[in-house]
Amino acid sequence: MSATREVKFSEAEVRRQAADLSVRDLRDPRHPGLYLRFWSNRERGTWHLVRGKKWVPVARWPELSVAAVLAELPALRQRLLREPATALVVSSMATVGQLLHWYGDRMARDRSLSVKRKAGARSAIARHLKPRLDDMVLTDVTADTLDKQLMWPSQADVSLSYLRQMFALLLTAFKQAKRLGLIEFDPMAGMRFSDFTKAKILPKSARLRSVHLADVMKQLAEVFDETPSKAMLALMMLAHGTRIGETRKARWSEISVTAGEWFIPAANAKTRTEHRLPLTDQLRALLQRYRAIQQAEGYDGVYLFPSRRGGCLSESQASAVFTYLGRGEWTSHDLRKVSRSTWTDLGIDGHIGEMLLNHSLGKIASTYIHTQAMQQRRAALEKWHAWLDGIGFGAIHGLTEALSEIPQIQGQAAEGKASSAHPEFVTSEDSKS
Repeated sequence: MSATREVKFSEAEVRRQAADLSVRDLRDPRHPGLYLRFWSNRERGTWHLVRGKKWVPVARWPELSVAAVLAELPALRQRLLREPATALVVSSMATVGQLLHWYGDRMARDRSLSVKRKAGARSAIARHLKPRLDDMVLTDVTADTLDKQLMWPSQADVSLSYLRQMFALLLTAFKQAKRLGLIEFDPMAGMRFSDFTKAKILPKSARLRSVHLADVMKQLAEVFDETPSKAMLALMMLAHGTRIGETRKARWSEISVTAGEWFIPAANAKTRTEHRLPLTDQLRALLQRYRAIQQAEGYDGVYLFPSRRGGCLSESQASAVFTYLGRGEWTSHDLRKVSRSTWTDLGIDGHIGEMLLNHSLGKIASTYIHTQAMQQRRAALEKWHAWLDGIGFGAIHGLTEALSEIPQIQGQAAEGKASSAHPEFVTSEDSKS
């Protein structure tokens, strides 16, 4: 076997020489001292810097490609001069593409992240970040190069809000890699999204306003008679301002009519914080009617919104429900937005509204307010549902005497008494204990 063959380093040339079993080492006269020694399996190798008779391993191939090692070469030579006794093994993470591959895999294995967030990150990496930054060497990452290759071209293709999410993902990937010692420096440290654009990201305009809800309620009443589950999904979201993800996953065991509560586990909530929503008399009646319909149709399972495969509705199936209901004019999120805006019009306290939406109030506010506001949240929902009764909600939930005023049930709650007007039909964890 020949000791060394002189070539012009390129990725294609290295792979071509790897197929020749007579070659052990490669060198390029343009880069004196840099050698690639193939391993016995020929699919891998080690980059070395040679000084006299000393071969110092600096990285592995193909983890560190030809382009990457050549980009690092000046820095490697400087380090070798400063620390001649230290082996200069370079991280295999040399390009932005390698960084994104590592971070994408890390996110995919993170059990604390929702399936939706993982899918969003995977899409952003595969469709936008990698196509534009895959081969960029980490040492070439500057505000200028990011602006030219990512930020400015992307703003013509995606919304500013989505571009900000992409930027945040890339920023976090670099920060995490630096924190774990996978890269020597973070080239994005100190960068901000506002460095690249001063344009304001405006919230999406609401496609539903309170004046539209009478027509929506009329439509949901008609749909309830035909396909109750579709209407019920929308009604639960409208009545409580909940998200589509946490609503479609609801189980009957998480709803207690006696306790007057809908419990949303932390695992189902976007904020990863458990959420407790008071059930008004209207909702108790509606849930009772809906459960009776399910049982009459032969379903006695655990989910409010079951799929044909036995689990709950999938994300795509739930979205399809609102494609059918909204007819292109509004979405599931518009129900949440119109609920919140109408609460403000009804004079419901802003903090209470944010708590009903399960928004984060910050650690201090959560500590002092969260456990003390259940009665205020109940009163807010009673006010809201009484308003909905005025536009046709009563015809759907079937409560014989729709409430026109906020009932004074706080004394009952304090005494631990349940309303006898609604017998328990499901048992929550609280009532079991």
